[in-house]
Amino acid sequence: MRNPALEKWGDYDRDDPYPLFAQVRAGGPVHEVTLADGHRAWLIVRYEEAKAALNHAGLSKDMHAALARDGAVVAEGLPGPAFARHMLGVDPPDHTRLRRLASAAFSRPRIAALRPRVQAIVDGLLDDLEARGDAVVDLVKGFAFPLPFTVISELLGVPESDRDDVGSWFTTLLAPSSAPEPPAEAVAASESIVRYLVELLARKRATPGEDLVTDLVHAADQDDALSEQEMLSTIFQLVVAGHDTTTSLIGNGTVALLLHPEQRDALVADPSLVPHASEEILRWDAPVQHSTFRYTREDVALGGTVIPAFAQVIISLAAANRDPDRYANPETLDIARANTSHLAFGHGIHHCLGARLARLEADIAFTTLHGRFPTMRMALPRSALRWSHGDGLVLRGLSELPVILAPQGNPQRTPLQRSARPPR
Repeated sequence: MRNPALEKWGDYDRDDPYPLFAQVRAGGPVHEVTLADGHRAWLIVRYEEAKAALNHAGLSKDMHAALARDGAVVAEGLPGPAFARHMLGVDPPDHTRLRRLASAAFSRPRIAALRPRVQAIVDGLLDDLEARGDAVVDLVKGFAFPLPFTVISELLGVPESDRDDVGSWFTTLLAPSSAPEPPAEAVAASESIVRYLVELLARKRATPGEDLVTDLVHAADQDDALSEQEMLSTIFQLVVAGHDTTTSLIGNGTVALLLHPEQRDALVADPSLVPHASEEILRWDAPVQHSTFRYTREDVALGGTVIPAFAQVIISLAAANRDPDRYANPETLDIARANTSHLAFGHGIHHCLGARLARLEADIAFTTLHGRFPTMRMALPRSALRWSHGDGLVLRGLSELPVILAPQGNPQRTPLQRSARPPR
């Protein structure tokens, strides 16, 4: 008998989807599903099949080609197909070209050089939260969101004076909705983003800076290496990927640690454990729950199932990361786990370009936050938290995380060193 959950995949409890993922995974690695919007797709939920699919030559990311062939294929979100010519929405050789143009900004030396700046931003944000003196603070609004958004804005060259508006538009655009059509506020936010990015390109042409948008403009104007549409698409994708996933990683990870106080205490006592713990958090509660859409160029055999040609495919990274065939006690968070390899950043040619940056931000955020506020606790029970942030199937994160930074009567650790506050 067909599992009823497969009839409306995506219409499930976002606050705790893992029991459902385990149930579906136990039924096999590959399933034909009906998405919540009525479209048909194939879902992959086990680790080995997911890893194979993520780098399978028979699966394409070129949704323009899919839409041209079959209008029933789902186009992913706003601003729409016109902004889909970025590295996550094309195949080689276009993918190779677009990724190469952005890759220098995310190289190992460039990311390592960002450490002092990221530390300064973290310290400044925590200074602000502490200075407010509020009994309860929202860790998403006050810390987990502005940290990665500030970093990616600086990398791209988005002026500080524009960031409140841009951040608000992206927050509105990425807010979940159960309506069959995008809500009016999301459409308005999308239009504002498109208009702003067009204006930003014009500004960088007139007044170049030391930033990634200027580099893209130069490549387009001097070397004819990419089109205007590809520039706009790439900037849009980098803003989303550069802040939203890390916001969710910091929020999800903080909840995970607060629910496992003995493991959190171990991190506070020995901050060198944080990088390993971050990998386990990524495995245990991935901020990107499903990969972005692919479709089959031909019949593709995976896990004993043949997915027919020109079918839509989604890969559940979150389900694969808790596959008991891959991990011992996969439902348990264990920061001492020997095997913390995971698919949270994807695999193959579409492996997340910003993975190094996300790791750097998460490591500094977790080390500083939990070292500075070792007695921090959630202001609400776990059952009251809502994982309502994200776009459809792909992203999953907290819209807010109310915490008490230093409960009254509990000692608060003073950080060994605070970097200079970032400029306002």
